[in-house]
Formats: sequence, C-alpha cells, structure tokens
Amino acid sequence: MKFPEKVKNHISTWLKNYIINSKQNGFVIGVSGGVDSAVASTLCALTEYPVYVVEMPIHQDKSQVSRSRNHIEWLISNFKNVKPIYFPLTKTFDSFKNEIEKINNKPDLLSLANSRARLRMTALYYFAGSCKFLVAGTGNKIEDFGVGFYTKYGDGGVDISPIADLLKSEIFSLASHLNIIQSILDAKPTDGLWDDGRTDEDQMGSSYDELEEAMELIERKISDSDLTKKQFRLRKIYQGFNFKNKHKMLAIPLCEIPKKYL
Repeated sequence: MKFPEKVKNHISTWLKNYIINSKQNGFVIGVSGGVDSAVASTLCALTEYPVYVVEMPIHQDKSQVSRSRNHIEWLISNFKNVKPIYFPLTKTFDSFKNEIEKINNKPDLLSLANSRARLRMTALYYFAGSCKFLVAGTGNKIEDFGVGFYTKYGDGGVDISPIADLLKSEIFSLASHLNIIQSILDAKPTDGLWDDGRTDEDQMGSSYDELEEAMELIERKISDSDLTKKQFRLRKIYQGFNFKNKHKMLAIPLCEIPKKYL
C-alpha cells in the first residue's frame, strides 16, 4: 500500500459522512481477534462517533478470545467513543444445535458452522436497532467479491462495508499503519466457525496472497498458455469458489411478472 495514511483518512471520512447522511447514531461491529475486524473497528472508532464492539464467542479457541479481548482493550485505551459488549453465544448455539439434532441425528456441519455466523448477525442487529446504529462489515475484497468466502445473511449481513475494496495484503499493510496489536498481525486468518480451529487457508486450499494473484490473472485476462502450473491451479481454485458462491455476490433473483398479467 503506497499511502496508508490517505487510505485511513479516506475510509474514516467516508464512514463519518455516511452516518451523518443516514441520520444514525453510531456503529456496531463484531470483533473476532482477526485482522479484518480489528482494522474495520479501528476505522469506525476514528470517526469519533459511538462504536459498540461486540465479542460473540461460540466455542471459540482461547487464542481467538484473547486476541479479541486485547484488541478491545487497545481500542478503549485509544478511543473514548468505544464501548465493549461481551455477548457469549455458546449456550444459544448449543440449544439451537440440540433442537436440530432432534430432527437430524447427523446435522450438516457446514450448515451448523454458518448458523454461528447468522446468530452473531442477529445479535449485532439487535444492538444496532435498539440504538439506531449501523452494522459495519468486516469483509475484504477477496472474500466479498472474489471467492465469496463468507456466510450469506451471517457476516455478509451488514449495513456498510468499509474495507471491502481492500485486498487482504492491503488490510495487513493498513493494520500495521494503525498499530494493530502484533498478535493479530501474526495470527493465521480464520473464520472461527469450526471447533477444530481450521484456518481460511485450510478451507480454501490456498493462501490469500495466492488468491490475490489468481484474481489479478483473471482481471488481466492471461491466457492458459502463459500460466505456470501453479498459476493454473490457483486460478481454478479461485474460479471454482467464485462460481459456487456467485449467489452470495449477486442481487437476489427477482421473478418479474409480465405487465400484461397484472
């Protein structure tokens, strides 16, 4: 990133203008101990509008909880407009899971994982609705517009997306500029939806740097003959996720009724 200070100011100003025009009172954002939520919550705090940072663990790994708590403490020490909300959802999720298992003894694990994200979205919108706040998203460009690596109506259910035009590498660069705590910068990215602690790379079969390379190859329309074997493999992975998750990234299909029928 060439000008991180300009990017920081641009996003924080955009957030401030958006909330003024929307006539809302502040922001609410979920924090997970990852770099995306750390950067997005810091940018919201820079607006000087009230920011609720909500930690919502569901059987979370201790290291994730520790990073999240440390980031919240860092925010509080640096910004007077930040309010922490600790809202554990493990019991809520377990109750939901138990009811599912009464219907299906072996529930679909991916659907259960996505249910965690949707429970968190529900909590965020409760706090947002009760205070006339906006829910700020934490998705980046690769996740939101490349491979669709997010939960539909979960972490994809937000009012605004302050960092969705930034690649993961750019977010790390901005995080360093913002002095985000080192443990978050060092942590391997994970969606935190699985009990086994699998990382994003474990799930996608490639790193964010590799996916960024694949996205660039597609944007530049590089032909097959000019690709290395690795580049060809990465492009196939990227295209596979993009195709499979296209339904998340497009507007909801609308069945248009012919006017002559109405």
